[in-house]
Amino acid sequence: MGLLDKLSGLLGLKKKEVHVLCLGLDNSGKTTIINKLKPSNAQSQDIVPTIGFNIEKFKSSSLSFTVFDMSGQGRYRNLWEHYYKEGQAIIFVIDSSDRLRMVVAKEELDTLLNHPDIKHRRIPILFFANKMDLRDAVTSVKVSQLLCLENIKDKPWHICASDAIKGEGLQEGVDWLQDQIQAVKT
Repeated sequence: MGLLDKLSGLLGLKKKEVHVLCLGLDNSGKTTIINKLKPSNAQSQDIVPTIGFNIEKFKSSSLSFTVFDMSGQGRYRNLWEHYYKEGQAIIFVIDSSDRLRMVVAKEELDTLLNHPDIKHRRIPILFFANKMDLRDAVTSVKVSQLLCLENIKDKPWHICASDAIKGEGLQEGVDWLQDQIQAVKT
């Protein structure tokens, strides 16, 4: 660590690093969202299904995010729990156009919320009701109802309608998450 890093840390100028878990079923748009949040010169042109997990970094105005982009394929979902302890926030992505698998998304969310490493923590959860551009997409209010988000009383949560390919709704979500993380840290 160089002198400037130490100095900026002491003066409070250095961005605090936070670990965020990005979860959701396969093909919900997790990797596309994380990719879109990176600076344009660091974005990938081709998005492929995640095998296991990827670690990505991006910055907001006051935080440096390290995101664990976890595969949502059924055979990899059991890996999620190994990262719960380190997570300081969760981004949960839902494919708003996939009504058939909304029940599976709810089951995975319930499993997450009842896990011992999450259950008693006031960890902020940002939901992206993604793929709002698709014809069959339901509203973020309907997604909230289908997932019974109103039952989450012990954690701050927020849902944003999003279109990851165009980047719509993403900044609103990141701003909310940043505010929540800073409120916890102070």
